[in-house]
Amino acid sequence: MDEKLPSPSPQQQQDSLARDGHSRRSFLMNVGIALNAAVAAVIAAPVVVYLLGPVLRRNQYRSWIEIGSVADFPTGETKLVKFRNPFADPWDGATANVPAYVRCSEPGKFTVFAINCAHLGCPVRWFAESQLFMCPCHGGVYYADGSRASGPPERGLFTYELKIENNKLLIKAGQLPTLSNQAGNRPCPSAIQPAQLALVSQVVTRIAKCTPADRPGSSASTIG
Repeated sequence: MDEKLPSPSPQQQQDSLARDGHSRRSFLMNVGIALNAAVAAVIAAPVVVYLLGPVLRRNQYRSWIEIGSVADFPTGETKLVKFRNPFADPWDGATANVPAYVRCSEPGKFTVFAINCAHLGCPVRWFAESQLFMCPCHGGVYYADGSRASGPPERGLFTYELKIENNKLLIKAGQLPTLSNQAGNRPCPSAIQPAQLALVSQVVTRIAKCTPADRPGSSASTIG
């Protein structure tokens, strides 16, 4: 006959239940921690990518984009061109095409203007008949060289850095030219020129040296 195993003592039963309960709690706790970690990773991933984006894609900030051959831009003309944003993703489609204006003022001398108005960023249009850039939003007007003519803008159009290689015109298209990355490095097109500054200085100097008797409307006696 088979011998019956002795019944566990109350203490052994309590120990067995404690071990089973501890194992269940540990398993549920580990599952909860894993789920929380997964949710935290899903939430944090876009934030991390956003913060590290400039570092991970810093080479694209320095991208030089070809916008055409030198022969494509006749002297004295302003042409509208489009280039692909170096930060474009496959699903961006046509929205990644960035327009700009290219002007050749003399052979070998080019200026590439950002299409955005310096006031609030509306796209400006070039009118060859009047040789003016005009903003349809608030009436900003710019001369052919990009300098401010009238309207609310306080400066001229922004320009891209450019270079010529193998008769190809290239621009640094990684960043749209703005005050934050351009104005500190070069004067704006509508800034006062050195010759104008010297003329103003001369006028101020002459006024300062003028004696009360020489000034019109002076109350000083002129009777000899």
